[in-house]
Amino acid sequence: MSNKIVPIFYACDDAFVKYTIVSLTSIIENASTDYQYKVYVLNTNIGKDMRDRLSALENDNFEVNFIDVSEQLEAINKDLPIRHYYSKTTYYRFFIAEMFPEYSKAIYIDSDTIVLGDISKLYETDIGDCYLGACHEQAMVQVDVYGTYCEKVVGVSRHNFFNAGVMLINCHQFREKKVLRKFISHLWEYNFVVTQDEDYLNLICKDQVHWLDQKWNTELTAGLEYNYDVTTAYILHYIMVNKPWKYHECRCADIFWDYASKTTVYDILKADLDAYTDEQRERDRLSGENLYQMAIDETNKKDNYQNMLNETKRSKYRVELTKKIEKYEREGRFDEDVEQDPPSRMIMPDEIDYLRKSPIAKIKTKIAHEKAKVFLKTILDKKIMIIKDIKGIENWQNLKTGAVVTCNHFNAFDSFAIQEAYHASKKWPKGKFYRVIREGNYTSFPGFFGELMKHFYTLPLSSNMKTMVKFTDATNTLLQQGNFVLFYPEQAMWWNYRKPRPLKPGAFKFAAKNSVPVLPCFITMKDSDILGEDLRKEIRDFEVDENFVPDGYYVQEYTIHIGEPIYPDANRSTRENIEYMAKQNYKAWKKIYEKEYSMPLTYTTKKK
Repeated sequence: MSNKIVPIFYACDDAFVKYTIVSLTSIIENASTDYQYKVYVLNTNIGKDMRDRLSALENDNFEVNFIDVSEQLEAINKDLPIRHYYSKTTYYRFFIAEMFPEYSKAIYIDSDTIVLGDISKLYETDIGDCYLGACHEQAMVQVDVYGTYCEKVVGVSRHNFFNAGVMLINCHQFREKKVLRKFISHLWEYNFVVTQDEDYLNLICKDQVHWLDQKWNTELTAGLEYNYDVTTAYILHYIMVNKPWKYHECRCADIFWDYASKTTVYDILKADLDAYTDEQRERDRLSGENLYQMAIDETNKKDNYQNMLNETKRSKYRVELTKKIEKYEREGRFDEDVEQDPPSRMIMPDEIDYLRKSPIAKIKTKIAHEKAKVFLKTILDKKIMIIKDIKGIENWQNLKTGAVVTCNHFNAFDSFAIQEAYHASKKWPKGKFYRVIREGNYTSFPGFFGELMKHFYTLPLSSNMKTMVKFTDATNTLLQQGNFVLFYPEQAMWWNYRKPRPLKPGAFKFAAKNSVPVLPCFITMKDSDILGEDLRKEIRDFEVDENFVPDGYYVQEYTIHIGEPIYPDANRSTRENIEYMAKQNYKAWKKIYEKEYSMPLTYTTKKK
């Protein structure tokens, strides 16, 4: 027999523990006997009769423990504010990691569940350094009112909102990232009233969730559908008022009653079902309507959580910028700038040496390169830019020619992230790394950034036709010599915008004309723990515009994805290759987006 322990936590009171008994019975019947299971029932007032009934389920593999949370709160944190939340059992899950420091991870499960799968397989899921593993909250995904609520009030995408009734908690990360402390802070800050503790958990764990197979939390209530037979689920979750001990017609009630019949509470539950009145059912119906209306009311409140942050904590510039991006997406204006470019002048052909052939250009480039190395090291060390991971580096390493490199454009520094990917190759590519920039970036930045824009392997566009001929010839030459040229085919920069946008043909025309591949790079983002205003003093020496500091917003952690190169086909015309490569590039980005963010790529654009 294995000594490996699987800790399982319930939270309930004396009235709800009878459902815990049924749920635990289903776990025991389907669990592997290769593990030892320690079951903890977090509570404040379970009576002796129900304790005895639950304890009777113990066997050689299962041990049942009752933890009176009211006695443990002071031991966890003596300065916890006294709020009515602590009388609600669902909030007890916040205390698990602190109360049980011996566990690196643990399962939390609601009592209104039936477990048809082997719970040890859930426990053995590798969730990396995510705060927890959970399933998508289908009410948010499938019901627009709730989806709008979680986006406009909590600030989490409807596609990335999890149901907190079944969680694999990374206790180490909960302690390390001070999740309990954040919860306490948010309690004082705002009172979420729709899904309450689930709202707080989603707010705190945003972008730090490992998405489990939905079968580990199949929510059963009216209107929710799945792309699989729910009877094949690993866990059935009877959410909202959809309870088999209330309604004969409850979905999958037969499965619940099959397990209930094996317990000492079967007669009690049957009596509850028979005694449930039409008045109580009407109260359930009104409760559902009230919750629906509450979501609408919270969304429309002028002082809801997101609006409160916008008014009190966030840079007004960034708030307005975010609203502008939302507006442009609705209107389909994907290639238009949302931020005002610096005033520009025309670059004349005789003032720029694209290929850096002159001795002066070579010296200035060398100096700019050394300064850029210091700058890049600084922004990485100070966590002004955070690169969490680079995936697909072999796709860059294996190139035998130069390439057009594409990337989504969402930050003034994102080209430095791609440059890091270029340098990260264990076997450095032969070619140099260049980036295409706008005319205004070349002509209008003063000081340090002006030096970089002019001399650090940049290829500025120009409004002068003769200069553009020179740009085109130089870019063709660089690609044919085996160098790498970064283009932003989305054209405009949209701050922290996570979706790929429609692509312009320019980059792909260079690839097709020079018979070189396109290397599609896409950067995905997660919130870090670092707020933008914490970095204000760190970037002062680099003369960064004040508006760059995203007050009230978290610095993003980047994962750089390098896709497989897209090669032009000699049997296609230039135009056909441009269309083909652009389409394949967008397809590659879309695939990365949907996989990494666990959501379909959709836009709010209203078609005319």
